[in-house]
Amino acid sequence: MGFHMNEVMTGQHEFEPGLGPAGKRPMEFRVRWGTDRLAGWANPFGEDFMVNELHGTVTIDGLCAAAPCQGSLALRYLHDQTLRYTFEFEVDGLPYRFVGEKVWLRPWNLPWSHTTCFGRLVRADTGALVSTSVTHFRLRTVPSLLASFRPA
Repeated sequence: MGFHMNEVMTGQHEFEPGLGPAGKRPMEFRVRWGTDRLAGWANPFGEDFMVNELHGTVTIDGLCAAAPCQGSLALRYLHDQTLRYTFEFEVDGLPYRFVGEKVWLRPWNLPWSHTTCFGRLVRADTGALVSTSVTHFRLRTVPSLLASFRPA
C-alpha cells in the first residue's frame, strides 16, 4: 500500500554563459510522486525512508518542452530539513540531471520553505553546469495537489 500525488512547480531558470539564450527564462516541471510501499517509505532505519518515486515532464525554455523525466523526491525533514527533487531526462540524445531543493524547512517559515525550490541543471554525462533555477509551488494549486492524492 502507498500513495501518489501530482505537483506543479513553475518559475525561471538562467543558462550558464554560452549554453543557451541569455537572461531569465520560464521553467516548469509537472510530476507525480509517491510510493507503492508505505512500509519501507515510513521506516526511519531503511534506505528508502521518505523517498518517493517521481515521474512527469519538464519544460525548460530554450532547451526542451514537456520532456519526460523520472527520478525521486526525498523528504529529508529529519536529515537536513530539505526536500530534494532529483530527476533525469534527455534532449536530442543528451542526458541531463536536475537537482532542486526546498531548504531551511522550519515550522515558522512553511509558506516560504515549502514553496521555493532552488535548482541546478547539469549534463548527466559530464557534470557540467547548464542552468540554475528558482521554481515555486504556487499556493493556489494546493487544492489540486490535495485532490490528486491517490492510495496506491
